[in-house]
Amino acid sequence: MAIKTRTYSVVDGKREMTIDEFKRWLKKFDDDKDGRISRDELADAIRVSRGGWFTGRKSKRIIGSVDADRNGFIDDNEIKNLAEFAEKYL
Repeated sequence: MAIKTRTYSVVDGKREMTIDEFKRWLKKFDDDKDGRISRDELADAIRVSRGGWFTGRKSKRIIGSVDADRNGFIDDNEIKNLAEFAEKYL
């Protein structure tokens, strides 16, 4: 997935979206509506985006990499970290 500064498009079979579009997409998985993404919610997002096997393990690794305050959740301040991680590794 690539993060860009304009509107949603598909290039070479990959989705591209702005940070704001990425935030809106990710917020759909905030099941408890607390404004944060938990490991299980992130696993659901990975599963839906065809992340394949071991989504629980992947989400744990991702949260460990992007969770700046180490509280176990991804909040609005860490969404950019998640977007950069997704662009680089997913």
